[in-house]
Amino acid sequence: MKILQINTSVNTSAPGRIASAIGCLLIDKGHESFIAYGRSSREKESTVIKIGNSKDLIGHLIYTRVFDRHGFGSIRATKRFVNQLIELNPDIIHLHNIHGYFIHIGVLFSYLKKVGKPIVWTFHDCWPFTGHCSYFDRADCLRWQSECFECPLKYGYPASWFIDNSRSNFLKKKELFTGLNDINLVSPSNWLAKHLTNSFLQQYAIKVINNGVDIGKFKPVHPNYARDKYILSGKNIILGVANIWSKRKGYDDFMKLRTILDPGIEIVLVGLNSGQIRNLPQGIRGISRTECVEDLVALYSAADVFVNPTWIDNFPTVNLEALACGTPVVTYDTGGSPESIDDKTGIVVPKGDVFGLKTAIMSILLKDRKGLARDCRSRAERRYNSLTQYSEYLKLYESLTSC
Repeated sequence: MKILQINTSVNTSAPGRIASAIGCLLIDKGHESFIAYGRSSREKESTVIKIGNSKDLIGHLIYTRVFDRHGFGSIRATKRFVNQLIELNPDIIHLHNIHGYFIHIGVLFSYLKKVGKPIVWTFHDCWPFTGHCSYFDRADCLRWQSECFECPLKYGYPASWFIDNSRSNFLKKKELFTGLNDINLVSPSNWLAKHLTNSFLQQYAIKVINNGVDIGKFKPVHPNYARDKYILSGKNIILGVANIWSKRKGYDDFMKLRTILDPGIEIVLVGLNSGQIRNLPQGIRGISRTECVEDLVALYSAADVFVNPTWIDNFPTVNLEALACGTPVVTYDTGGSPESIDDKTGIVVPKGDVFGLKTAIMSILLKDRKGLARDCRSRAERRYNSLTQYSEYLKLYESLTSC
């Protein structure tokens, strides 16, 4: 099989790493793997195809900010990419995130409808079925179930500074994304799968394939590795990891948590920018974003509790990475985040309940650490092994090409 995946990035950020992992598995099984992207790539295995350049991206960004027409910029770049697609002639086209200022969805889907190839579409967020936002639950808005208008999240990603085009965006997406003969939707979480059945995409088959983690790389290591490298104290360590720290990822909640948490507990946050690190209060250790798996594994393994106070999310892979390293998870009842744990491997707290986070942390710290580590690792091995999870995509591809 010749498979082409399309995503904002390759082998960076969760969707990009998932696309890369699927590509590696394809190659291992003797298939051809191509990944088209718009922003950044760290790929070493699959053949990558860059969509557009920095000028295209900036133009698309401006078009989004001024006119609220995200997904309708980069027209020339997308036309050039479609010509490459025609020449490549893949057996299956697998979409991941097609937002991110790099592709014109009208040009892309006009081609997809014309060529009639099987399509797999993994939904990493809600942007495809809303008129603007990537996560509607940030504003508890359900207008997307009928028709978007007067978007309460106009200033959220992908931000529009002036115009609200949520209604026309919604109607155009509905027109473009429906009417395809052979498209198969994949959701990493039951939470998003449920919402897809209430969207204008409900006519399509929806399959749940949880995200996975490389359990050969993410595994428990001696806690002193991270403590020595980052000169961490001998205190209990609470860890948080994010690609970009913002209010939606729980940054403010960690600041509040620090004020009520025992001083003998140290908070370590990974993924902060230099400004955030400079302004951290005493008792919070900031570490810059890293793509180094060994460093992440060491930090997960050194932590007593992994805390994920995310306000909007689908099925965060950081939870899986923590479990694979033997570290229990405390998370808000957000999206599909609670689905990754059970009562032996973590605690779910109501969204925004910082005192609940403290209570959950203290409860876990009183438990047997070795027993917790065994349960967490066992759950990761049984349910989130990337080899098993992403093999489900190969099975799906094979079923589509054999029809």
